[in-house]
Amino acid sequence: MQKKTNILLIYTGGTIGMVKDYQTGALKAFNFDELIKNIPELDQLDCTLKGVSFEKPIDSSNMNPDYWAQIASIIEEHYAENDGFVVLHGSDTMSYSASALSFMLEHLDKPVIFTGSQLPIGDLRTDAKENLITSIEIAALQEKGRSVVQEVGLYFEYKLYRGNRTTKINAEHFEAFASLNHPPLVESGVHLKVHHTHLIKRPIKNKMLTVHKEMDNRVAVLKLFPGLNQNTLHAILNIPDLKALVMETYGAGNAPMDDWFLEELKRAVKKGLHIINVTQCSGGSVSMGHYETSERLKEMQLINGKDITTEAAITKAMYLLGTGVPDKLFKTIFETPLRGEMV
Repeated sequence: MQKKTNILLIYTGGTIGMVKDYQTGALKAFNFDELIKNIPELDQLDCTLKGVSFEKPIDSSNMNPDYWAQIASIIEEHYAENDGFVVLHGSDTMSYSASALSFMLEHLDKPVIFTGSQLPIGDLRTDAKENLITSIEIAALQEKGRSVVQEVGLYFEYKLYRGNRTTKINAEHFEAFASLNHPPLVESGVHLKVHHTHLIKRPIKNKMLTVHKEMDNRVAVLKLFPGLNQNTLHAILNIPDLKALVMETYGAGNAPMDDWFLEELKRAVKKGLHIINVTQCSGGSVSMGHYETSERLKEMQLINGKDITTEAAITKAMYLLGTGVPDKLFKTIFETPLRGEMV
């Protein structure tokens, strides 16, 4: 007889953990210990559930690298006795957290699935129950004694995506997330449809989990726009102690060709600032040199973000800086796929 899988629920906060006080209409934090009692359907799942909660659950708008380290530490502490992890998280910064954890958890061979909801779990029309129940089901999937999903994923509205490929696209619809440059890993309908070819494949004798908790947040984001002036650009490029800049360019990595713009970038690169070129489009890829307006960026050795999301670019930069990657290797390593975050 096959033993039941053990799944750990990690509650960080967010709408999924809120219930409505029907007398006042106000939302209050859900008593996490009462979860199974309030969702009797969880008893039907063929797995053993346990829960851990942040001491003080947070709104995901307050998420930061210290909380990411806390999530990573919980997973590390409970890794041996659990077969999978479901992280309950507010949707606003969920793509950032899923991206960050994908880098922090090296040699992961068990599922870590982020999920949340647009409506509280106690609401009549809530999406929380389906998201939670299916996330647990996916986390519990096993084949030949191994987890089917062996990476950080994000489940929302019938689809499991690779976490570091996601972006929140809607604040109101149940279909809140998209993964425009990578197809879903699992789709939920009458049956769970696993797309095995889309999953990260781990060797049978995988290395031991390595947890990286140092994330260096000396990173900034610059979104190009028509009318960006030299004073603004100069101020951003010269932020004290800034180590990396994620620059959201137009289309396939294009930027203005004004002399002052190029000179400011050139000086910043010469001083050692890592400038990562990502597209501000929701989908598609940077292709530096494809157009004349990106050829100069390629010549000055800007980092090619390819088809990475802004969320993954930010957290990958924090991760690489945190691990102490030498400046001369930063570009090469950033342009190399580490956790399936880019082609």
